[in-house]
Amino acid sequence: MVQAFLTEPRIATLTTIRSDGTPHVAPVRFTWDDTASTARVLTVATSRKARNVASGGRVALCQPDGFRWVTLEGTAALSADPDRVAIAARWYHRRYRCAPPAPAGRVVIEIAVDRILTLNL
Repeated sequence: MVQAFLTEPRIATLTTIRSDGTPHVAPVRFTWDDTASTARVLTVATSRKARNVASGGRVALCQPDGFRWVTLEGTAALSADPDRVAIAARWYHRRYRCAPPAPAGRVVIEIAVDRILTLNL
């Protein structure tokens, strides 16, 4: 049930932590690789979320739908490696049925998920 919910073409919120310890929450599109327990978010290196991830630490990615939701928690890493970005773009295309934006400076946030929280799923 959770896997099916995470393949629906929805948006989520990504929560990262700023250097002053306060949370930064941003709406994102993401993909979920259940086999590797990895979530991926495409963004640009200059975005606040990318800069926060580059500083290290845990993140939370929450996909809600009314009174049901899934939150994926884990450690995030930032990668500009073209192969990793291409993998993320392929997963994005599969989930959202369109090509992702491809701005200059595109990177991927890869989240090694170690905790999954759900409600009504």
